[in-house]
Amino acid sequence: MRRSEAARTALLDAAERLFAESGVAEVSDRRVAEAAGNTNHSAVRYYFGGREGLLKALMARHVHDVAQVRAGMPPTEDSVLGDIRGLVAPSMRVLDQLPRPSWRARFLDHVLHNPATEPFMREAQDTTPQALQLRASLAARLRHLDPDVVAGRARLITRIVSTATAEVEALAERNGEDPRWPEVGDFLVDAITGMLSAPISRPRRAER
Repeated sequence: MRRSEAARTALLDAAERLFAESGVAEVSDRRVAEAAGNTNHSAVRYYFGGREGLLKALMARHVHDVAQVRAGMPPTEDSVLGDIRGLVAPSMRVLDQLPRPSWRARFLDHVLHNPATEPFMREAQDTTPQALQLRASLAARLRHLDPDVVAGRARLITRIVSTATAEVEALAERNGEDPRWPEVGDFLVDAITGMLSAPISRPRRAER
């Protein structure tokens, strides 16, 4: 790894940890540089152009890691469960491959639940052919349901999954144990399938 790449990676790793521990707004760029062992207190601006560039780089790294794992996974079963597994399992595998302790899940949870940073998560979408195909397949399988209800359930699920994975990661660090991400993934896939596929108790009224 080139020296500049090593410095950039160190800044990303330090920022991910500090943001996970304290929140994005509470951590200065100077503190990120110091935690990364960089004597240049303007290193974040030098390598990323500032805080926004740093956040985008952190999100892009995660999306890239997930896309790389998904590309190497075998096809899933032809079902709603299979589509959801294809969308969720790569993220769990990325978390499972991180050094211990890890902070990725808690960082992502902070980003999602902070109105100032949540747009960065919305923008950082995996647009690889595999991800797009899985989303399109899932939408087709759920087309018998009100699309507004499905979209609302998807937004709720995103927040539930984010909070759940952050809690698993934090508990593992406190206990000094490895989080069992494959088991967590199986649990989440089953739960998400049930939530998305559930019948609608109050159908939308037909337009007059």
